Amino acid sequence: MRLNDCDPGFKHQVAAEPGGEGIRVCFGCAACSARCPVGANRPEYDPRRIIRAALLGRREEVLASPLIWLCSSCYTCGEVCPQGVRFTDVLTAIKNIAARAGHAPPSARITAELLAKQGRLLEVTEFENDKRAELGLPPVEQRPHDFQSILGLEPPPEGGEGEGA
Repeated sequence: MRLNDCDPGFKHQVAAEPGGEGIRVCFGCAACSARCPVGANRPEYDPRRIIRAALLGRREEVLASPLIWLCSSCYTCGEVCPQGVRFTDVLTAIKNIAARAGHAPPSARITAELLAKQGRLLEVTEFENDKRAELGLPPVEQRPHDFQSILGLEPPPEGGEGEGA
């Protein structure tokens, strides 16, 4: 990567996101990397390298990296950071920027597709609703139109599925 390809304002964009302000005080001591359970199992995952790349303005490299989606949100990094940086929150800010830039992980796209199609992540079949009825529980209805509007999709035609309470 060349110096001209760096975005010096990227660190300020991360800091402006909720939770991203910690990037301003990180000095790269690597305490976060030493205790990271993901890094212990995936050597290519290094929180310090992600923050360093963000601080250097390597915007596209950071946002397009599949590594940013591996954080388990255990907050171990924040517990050991001498500066009190909550790296998990900084990484969430980076993920939010990445998602808005079109770099969402495949699982997010699949989740959106399922919500748009059936209004839930797991399909509830007639079998499950019969079992619910035996227990005196109301049936679970598919209401995809609730999520279609959130996802910016066209609502179903009048009388479409999902009508009801």
